[in-house]
Amino acid sequence: MQAAGYSVAETETIKNEVINYTNLREEIKKASGDYIDLKAYEPDMRHLIDTYVRAEESEKVSAFDDMTLVQIIVEKGIKDAIKTLPKGIRANKAAVAETIQNNLRKVITEKKPTNPKYFEQMSELLDALIKERQEQAKSYEAYLAEIIELAKKINNPASTYPNSLNTNAKRALYDNLDKDEKLALSLDTEIHSTKKDDWRGNKIKEREIKYTLKKHIPADKVDDIFKIVKNQQEY
Repeated sequence: MQAAGYSVAETETIKNEVINYTNLREEIKKASGDYIDLKAYEPDMRHLIDTYVRAEESEKVSAFDDMTLVQIIVEKGIKDAIKTLPKGIRANKAAVAETIQNNLRKVITEKKPTNPKYFEQMSELLDALIKERQEQAKSYEAYLAEIIELAKKINNPASTYPNSLNTNAKRALYDNLDKDEKLALSLDTEIHSTKKDDWRGNKIKEREIKYTLKKHIPADKVDDIFKIVKNQQEY
């Protein structure tokens, strides 16, 4: 920096500004749920920051490796999840609540194509919790307790279904076919026996699956159910 014409004082000022804006950026990303998983690059990023921006001892950014905030809430508990948040967020209860809400909303949005009905219900439950918090209808502790339960339902829907619906695909068919367990199971079996390798994007192979659907459900539902089928990893 000095070689470029900056004084020692100016250099320190610029370094501090970089640190402050970097921290602010991380807080905004975390609070909004709008972030990209960069953990694979974290060691190199930390090295660059330590080498060229500040010299104090390195500290690990992610204490829970590749776990999302929602996964930490479910598997480690709300206290550990809050500890992973930037200081500027975890010091403010309202900011913590909004950060958790935004991260839950992100997961719901990402998972909705796999099971629209179920995740629409999860979205409605989240909306109700947000409204209660805004109206201060419950204590902060009671709100967190309900957030934990909602996070569990979002992260692991399996606990709310009959034992026969033991895959995400079966559960998605069940939810979006008026909770008809027999129909969901029959369709799942036929789809598995009908689908060909690399069927997605192949019009002929896709048509075979749509024909299977038409044998069991009304024509006006075929396209919607086909989109759900297409979003199931196990198919």
